[in-house]
Amino acid sequence: MKLIIAYIKPERLNAVKQELYKRNVFKMSVSNALGCGQQKGYVEAYRGAMAEVNLLKKVRLAIGVNDDFVETTLEGIIAGARTGRIGDGKIFVLPMEDCIRIRTGEHGPDAIG
Repeated sequence: MKLIIAYIKPERLNAVKQELYKRNVFKMSVSNALGCGQQKGYVEAYRGAMAEVNLLKKVRLAIGVNDDFVETTLEGIIAGARTGRIGDGKIFVLPMEDCIRIRTGEHGPDAIG
């Protein structure tokens, strides 16, 4: 079992979801995030004052998958999120020790579904 955490551009969320749905990956958690990377933000004028914005809006996806769905999930995220420009995002793959479905009490790969 793995926990896949991806940070992507907010405008690419629908494309990523569609790519994951095509690959039979339906369960995910989505939240808003702020972050900076190689692009280091930008400078904008607000009411005549220059302001540096170095924390950009991102979307964080957290997806728990069984080992046989790891590559499929990664391919879906990459296919939906990639624009070829700086700021497309990052994906982290972490080992997941256990998963418990609260409703039934199932543990492990059966709980992920």
